[in-house]
Amino acid sequence: MLDIGFLELMLIGIVALLVLGPERLPKAARTAGLWIGKIKRTVSGMQREISTQLEAEELRQKLNEQQKKLDDSLKKAKQDVESIAESPSPSSNATANQQATEQRVASASARLDDALQTVREDTPAPTDKADHQKDSNHQ
Repeated sequence: MLDIGFLELMLIGIVALLVLGPERLPKAARTAGLWIGKIKRTVSGMQREISTQLEAEELRQKLNEQQKKLDDSLKKAKQDVESIAESPSPSSNATANQQATEQRVASASARLDDALQTVREDTPAPTDKADHQKDSNHQ
């Protein structure tokens, strides 16, 4: 920010003492300190708000990515199940037909389990309840 050294502060103090006099200088210094404090608090509040908004946007993006992964996985599983239901097996033997169907069902189930496991691993851990309430108050 501003790089003001001790010598500059002393020079400002001497000029202020000469201009304002010893009676008004303490009141002016107090007022200037209050203004500087308000400015710092305002800037700090803005920085916190910007940081909160950036974190919220990042979480929205992660949520959208996870939703897309889950939708893709469910779509693949649905296609597998539909293909099992619609396509008859070319073998004439009923036992072979049943085994092929069971293998396709097991394969589809394994894909769905893998997709759900991936989503669970990528999902961030829940935050503290107080943090959740603070975020909901800002929205």
